[in-house]
Amino acid sequence: MAVTIVHDNYGKSRVRLMKVARRGALHEIQEITVKVAFEGEFISVHTVGDNSQVLPTDTMKNTVYALAHQTAEIEEIETFALRLANHFLTNNPPVARVIIEIDEHGYTRMSVHDKPHQHSFIKGSGEKRTTKVSATRADGTMIESGIEDLIVLKTTKSGFVGFIKDQYTTLPETTDRIFSTSIKAAWRYAEAEKATGDIWRDVRQTIIQTFAEHDSLSVQHTLYAIGEAVLKNFSDVAEISISMPNIHYLPIDFSRFGLENDNRIFLPTDEPHGLIEARLSR
Repeated sequence: MAVTIVHDNYGKSRVRLMKVARRGALHEIQEITVKVAFEGEFISVHTVGDNSQVLPTDTMKNTVYALAHQTAEIEEIETFALRLANHFLTNNPPVARVIIEIDEHGYTRMSVHDKPHQHSFIKGSGEKRTTKVSATRADGTMIESGIEDLIVLKTTKSGFVGFIKDQYTTLPETTDRIFSTSIKAAWRYAEAEKATGDIWRDVRQTIIQTFAEHDSLSVQHTLYAIGEAVLKNFSDVAEISISMPNIHYLPIDFSRFGLENDNRIFLPTDEPHGLIEARLSR
């Protein structure tokens, strides 16, 4: 029986790093998690155990630390991912494509005596800034930036009516409900050099603002509005992928107590949940 490798890649995952930039007494910090993946001519390592073209994944990990050490200041994760990709591509001829993925975990500076503290921070609730860089010698570089675990909620301006009903449908129609979701979004830049921290922050604010202001007729309706707003306002963004689980808050049934729930008391649930996803482009 002939066996063919259809696709393969290898690398190092979950390389964690905390960087401290010291400007005298004032410190900045950055905590990131890095994933490195190589694609290329690695058939022989699978078929005959020839390791001569293989860079150890432990070396990849060490390279992440070494390149982070090269700069004293905090870098945008897109900039650091580009440096890593270019380093690996330049120094490893068997590699055809390098993929670097980075998650950045947010911290805010503590306030002490109503003043920002110089070296103390509070870790965020889970929201992550993300980037993915894919670099080849022939096709150039593609950059995606994104956000994960952006948990948002609004208490009105959301409804869901007019849907299909069959013998198994128990969901009541509503024109006024809690709408909560954990937004995951990734947007691809038309040109790699356009990826900046300023655009990331502006896109994030556009996502939040659209969610808050949109009169939602469904999760799909709001997802489209968010993607449309990003593509309309940022010409450097070529396309955007969005994932929005519907985190349900169910009205408590007070009828058995002889009371009416006037949209004030809800049961938070996280499983099972609806999952709405789409990719939008011009």
